[in-house]
Amino acid sequence: MNENDLDAASRPFSSPALRGSSAAPAAPAPRPPRLHLLALNPTDSVTEGFLPAAARLGLAVTLLTDQPEAHERAYGRREGQEGRGERGEREEREEGGAAPHPFPALDIVPCDVRDYAEVISRIAADGPRPRAVFTNSDHLQAQAALAAQYFGLPGKDWRAALRTKNKAELRRALAAAGPDVADPVWSAELATGQDPATLAGLDAPYPCVLKPREGVASEDVVLVADADELVRRCAEIRERRPGAALVVEEFLDGELRTLETLGDGRTLHVLGAFRTELSPPPHFIEERLHLLPAPPPQPHTDQVLAQLRALGVGFGVCHTEYVVQGDRACLIEVNYRAIGDQCDLVLAELLGIPLFEYILRTHMGEPLPDDLGARTDGRVRMEYVMADRAGRLASAPPAGVTERDGVRLDYRPLRGIGEEHPLHRTNRDFLGVLRATGTDQARIDAAVARFLAAHRWEIV
Repeated sequence: MNENDLDAASRPFSSPALRGSSAAPAAPAPRPPRLHLLALNPTDSVTEGFLPAAARLGLAVTLLTDQPEAHERAYGRREGQEGRGERGEREEREEGGAAPHPFPALDIVPCDVRDYAEVISRIAADGPRPRAVFTNSDHLQAQAALAAQYFGLPGKDWRAALRTKNKAELRRALAAAGPDVADPVWSAELATGQDPATLAGLDAPYPCVLKPREGVASEDVVLVADADELVRRCAEIRERRPGAALVVEEFLDGELRTLETLGDGRTLHVLGAFRTELSPPPHFIEERLHLLPAPPPQPHTDQVLAQLRALGVGFGVCHTEYVVQGDRACLIEVNYRAIGDQCDLVLAELLGIPLFEYILRTHMGEPLPDDLGARTDGRVRMEYVMADRAGRLASAPPAGVTERDGVRLDYRPLRGIGEEHPLHRTNRDFLGVLRATGTDQARIDAAVARFLAAHRWEIV
């Protein structure tokens, strides 16, 4: 009797030999190890990155989500559903249509994934001990970390996950690390339900930046000029986000860069770095990113790594944004997940490594190699075509891939012809993304310029 088969004792004993058969029964196929993946709405990173990687690793996947119907549509599980859904925040965008990549055995399970206790309960009810618990959502890192810890699995420190998600706590943690680790940054917090009028008396270094404490994708992030505008903007954000906690901090002027890292708790690899170009103030929308030549520039890289260590970050993948001020690196925010908006997909391609498999393997307790074997000659420019007004998209170029003069252009629409949207002033306004890759930056820039000049996006 299989000691794990709790119902075996209640069934009649049966033997093939007693039925006159000399052939032993076929052994049941072993169950594949199971990954429990937490998600809100579908994203390109999961659809094109992590789910195909799980299939290549031989994992079955239980996808826990509070939006099961969106995932059914995104993975082609329901007939008669086509096209792309409305694009949400940076790493919570809906990917419509059937996925072009091979998928693992996939169970989509409804769950209140923002509640760590409910996540643990649903995983426990799913059967044998999971092989790994993982999420690439900004909003669910602490929940996934707590669930992994509950089941004795490798994972991120839930305190570091909370510390990086909560921008007020991030500033407090960096201040506690001291000036040798991080330059002091002025900040103040408007707690949940606290009256915005209490901010009027702040001795703030105007202009300063107002943002949601747990926000993402520069949504509701705005530069304010004085105390009156600060109070007014707080009230406007509270209309859209009732009772939301907000953070006010000094405006860190300078070139915006990112650092992409991957660690297993022992080794921390720098995958690459991007230079980011933003829309003009008062909003902060990422318009394009350029991959910086490897290795990432010093001394900023070492300074960012020291600040990540102070925050407790070092397991799994992480996307960090910082501002260059002379020879100093000042953190803007730490996103304890893979960089989004298809940059992670391009990065894996350029580095020539199984990046998504490496990320999942760390959560399965497997150490990373000391050398990832990544290429260092690749360059990329990510160009985001944005709506400049509200309205209906009347015309736009179709998806397409071309190669010329050593440059590969991959254009993907992010909004369908005929879709009508308000102007969000975030990456919800993206109409399409152009991925330009090669080894010569001048040729890449010229190819992007030709593409943009040759096509029109018309909103009526």
